[in-house]
Amino acid sequence: MNDSQFSALAAWITEVGLAGRSQTELLAGFCERATAAGLPLAFGLLLVDTLHPRHEGRAVSWYRGELATIVEYGRTTTGEAAENWRRSILHRLFTTGEPFIRRRLTPEAEAEFPALRATRERGMTDYVGILNRFAAAGVIGELDCILSAWTTDRPAGFTDDDIVLLCRLVPFLAIAVKCTALAEIAETLVSTYLGRDAGRMVLGGRIERGVADRIDAVLWFSDLHDYTGITEAAAPEQIIPLLNDYAEAIIAAVEAEGGDVLKLIGDGILAIFRAEDRVGACRHAIAATIAAQDGIAALNRRRAADGAPTTHMYLGLHVGEVFFGNVGSESRLDFTVVGPAVNEVSRIAAMCRAVDQPMLVSAAFAGALGQAGPALVSVGRYALRGVSAPRELFTLDPEQAASGGSG
Repeated sequence: MNDSQFSALAAWITEVGLAGRSQTELLAGFCERATAAGLPLAFGLLLVDTLHPRHEGRAVSWYRGELATIVEYGRTTTGEAAENWRRSILHRLFTTGEPFIRRRLTPEAEAEFPALRATRERGMTDYVGILNRFAAAGVIGELDCILSAWTTDRPAGFTDDDIVLLCRLVPFLAIAVKCTALAEIAETLVSTYLGRDAGRMVLGGRIERGVADRIDAVLWFSDLHDYTGITEAAAPEQIIPLLNDYAEAIIAAVEAEGGDVLKLIGDGILAIFRAEDRVGACRHAIAATIAAQDGIAALNRRRAADGAPTTHMYLGLHVGEVFFGNVGSESRLDFTVVGPAVNEVSRIAAMCRAVDQPMLVSAAFAGALGQAGPALVSVGRYALRGVSAPRELFTLDPEQAASGGSG
């Protein structure tokens, strides 16, 4: 690779990095262009931490003649995954802090790093791992470096000049990959902590205080039966797993039906289903209700078998206009829904205890649903704290509730 080819490849990496192209496009494009310029690559691998609640990171890989792929991997801090990581050649590179590590793929190298056996069996002859570590100010969570691995199947392996060239080129690629990783981390964080729709709006620039949209929405407010009593009786280390278990069952049901979870308030969950079509939004909310009840019933069977405390969900549903946007101070904003309808749905959920029903919906919700969903029956008119007049409340017909499995 001559100086002109080097400059062209570095310029291409910069261009596609600034364009926000995917990590598979970055790696495949880099490898194909480097190979065309004379660098004898047969395989490339990038390890990128993601700051994700479920995944520790991702492995982006390319084999000559194949499409680049991404595999998300879990935590490497415990169990077999931790042991495999500690035995790997890239872990050796990471812990020594050297800029690169090289091994000719021989039986001796395989004895030192058993995972290299599969690489050698694919016909590879030489392996180079490269570490591009970030300065402390550039670290985000666990994203403190980009680790990469490169192999060739050329019988003589890499030349020393090939390795020098790789070590000069890969930092350009690492910077581009870091840019894409930071964008993904930002999207993950706002989606995880604000909700999917709110997260997209914030990333789209909706961060000015007081900017809000008037929207029509189905409002969901749920909490857990006798949560206070459970927390008083249970061991402290059981409380977070309990909240996580029930939140997982409820949130999964809401999101599967297109709802957006906005708040986790202790054991309470506030969510919305946008109601451009009120009937459709109400149907989705009812479907999420039944799915959540089924999920909680299954969860309770598992927890009971383990001797863990169990509970079930109280739920209020309402439909109405709300303001959806930024509320707070100049330095601390919250993206949420506000308005009388939000207060009303929380009061409806609280009334579940008084009337001994797992789920109550407002007359506005029942009217919007009409005949499009399961049968609802009135449980009477009740005064709701902070609401000007008594409200008629409804619940699922007992046969529907039984089939839903309230847990």
